[in-house]
Amino acid sequence: MRDSGTRRPSLSALETRLAALEAENAIRKTIARYMALCDVPCHPLAGESLAALFTGDAVWEGIGPQYAERFGRLRGRGPILEMLQRYLPPAPHFTTNVHFVTSEHIEVNGGHAKGRWIMLQASGYVDSKAELIAARLEIDFSPIPDGSAWLIRHFRTERLFDAPWQVNPRKDTTA
Repeated sequence: MRDSGTRRPSLSALETRLAALEAENAIRKTIARYMALCDVPCHPLAGESLAALFTGDAVWEGIGPQYAERFGRLRGRGPILEMLQRYLPPAPHFTTNVHFVTSEHIEVNGGHAKGRWIMLQASGYVDSKAELIAARLEIDFSPIPDGSAWLIRHFRTERLFDAPWQVNPRKDTTA
């Protein structure tokens, strides 16, 4: 027996909720691929590219006292990819680099979305140093025309803290 005070959502309301849930899932997939493609070693799938995760006019910027000067503000896939490639193989920068994201909050508003995460990055460098870095990420997303995927439109990262770390890499891993 139904409670007479309970209204069933309309089909339109359910479609809106479903679209928002599908958008959130697509956004999670985009940020997960971004992080995985920035890991070292990385084993991308055929045809995968960091550039494909960004809109054509995307912005990537470091904010806050430690990242604003170090990374600045880059606009467009080309400059963003060029900057990211300076840290990824075959460039000699990391021996190991793994990203973890947590404290997720995603808001979808029609054709725009914003995600916020706390990222932990565990990095070992070619000079044998290593560190753990925590950063706050705020990322705006836009859907591709069919809505099946969401791309990064504005990526903001702010370093919160870092700490020394020791890397014990696997002997059988290559970059």
